[in-house]
Amino acid sequence: MSGEQTLVIIGASGDLTRRLLLPALAELLQAQPDRRIHLVGAGRTELSDAQWRRRVRDAFREAGAEEAFASVASTPYLSVDATTAPGLRRVIRDAPEGRLVLYFAVPPAAAATACAALSPGDLPADAILALEKPFGDDEESARKLNGILAALLPEERIFRVDHFLGRSTVLDILGVRFANRVFEAIWSAEHVDRVEIRFDETLGLEGRAAFYDHAGALDDMIQSHLLQVLAVLAMEPPAALSAEDVRSATAAVLRAVHVWEDNPVRFSHRARYTAGRAGGEDLPAYVDEPGVDPALETETLAQVVFEVRNARWAGVPFTLRSGKALGAQTAEITVVLRPVRHLPTGFTGDASGGVVRISLGPDRLALEVSVNGGDDPFALHRATLEADLGLGSHRAYVEVLAAILDGDAMLSVRGDAAEECWRIVQPIRDAWRRGEVPIEDYPAGSDGPRDWTADALGT
Repeated sequence: MSGEQTLVIIGASGDLTRRLLLPALAELLQAQPDRRIHLVGAGRTELSDAQWRRRVRDAFREAGAEEAFASVASTPYLSVDATTAPGLRRVIRDAPEGRLVLYFAVPPAAAATACAALSPGDLPADAILALEKPFGDDEESARKLNGILAALLPEERIFRVDHFLGRSTVLDILGVRFANRVFEAIWSAEHVDRVEIRFDETLGLEGRAAFYDHAGALDDMIQSHLLQVLAVLAMEPPAALSAEDVRSATAAVLRAVHVWEDNPVRFSHRARYTAGRAGGEDLPAYVDEPGVDPALETETLAQVVFEVRNARWAGVPFTLRSGKALGAQTAEITVVLRPVRHLPTGFTGDASGGVVRISLGPDRLALEVSVNGGDDPFALHRATLEADLGLGSHRAYVEVLAAILDGDAMLSVRGDAAEECWRIVQPIRDAWRRGEVPIEDYPAGSDGPRDWTADALGT
């Protein structure tokens, strides 16, 4: 998008801005030098304009994009609590000319409080709001937040940020599905036996106890990110790659998602890591990490089996799993196909169903099939065909910022989808709070508890 825009980062002195937003903006402006940005910092930390400008320049330099700083038209800083209505009104009033984008790089509850005190007349007609997850902390609070936001702006100018699904990754999944007859024709319960969406991290808590100990793997990853991946993977073909069509298709999937057999006691699991070595580091047990309250029984690994109850997918288990301090970094979608209905007599060996794997970041496609040959031409063995889907033009937050500045909401979480994700996981949360699903242990650096496989297959 050409012309000048004003990006206000609320919480500009915080960790999210330093680690992710400023480096991402540097990469974006380096790739798209025609953009002109007024970059306004707002925060409770006292900084001068010169100090803020120096922070921005340093972040650009560390990102290897110092020359892109020339695209920043101005860098004013406001020492103000922009999570209050008076503070936020001052930020809006003092913002430079250009389409206004307010990015709340603060805890979601603080952003919601500030927005609740605004009225529609406080915002310019074409303003955009961007908020980080979580969007509420249950279905009711998500619905309340959506009501607050809807009173200020139309849905297409509200960006609920899900950096996990960068534009490149979404398009890679959609391209595999809809641009290839070999996959498009078999993407249903008739041919698919089961699906697993897995995001395992080797990192431990990394000093995030204040947030993580009150969220855990279920709310932090499955409720938000992985259910969105499921929705993209399982949605009906959209008429166009537009915000309206794609978000409507993914929301329809989420409305059909339920825990397998409506039984969260059997088909959900939770565990937390004990002392061990993961990611090249010696880690203490989770309960011994600074800031952790063991009485909360927060899980660092969660696994749930879901069903998409519609004509395309009924009867196919979708297993979603995410955890920390595991033995290997894995971000992967696995689609296991059913075996052929009839194998001619005479073949020997492995004739199990094919497997489609889509690795996320970098994105790769692998197709595992049964082939024959070698010394015995009747003996079947497994072979894997692989293709790079690309690294993507930018990392996730670069793509998030580009979409926000362009006003393209295709990859923003729509309000109804945010509510559905909370509705989907609530039976699990209730069962866990009642103590009906025991919290298990796994050594840091392991693959997690060993006995979760059977329920992962929906058996």
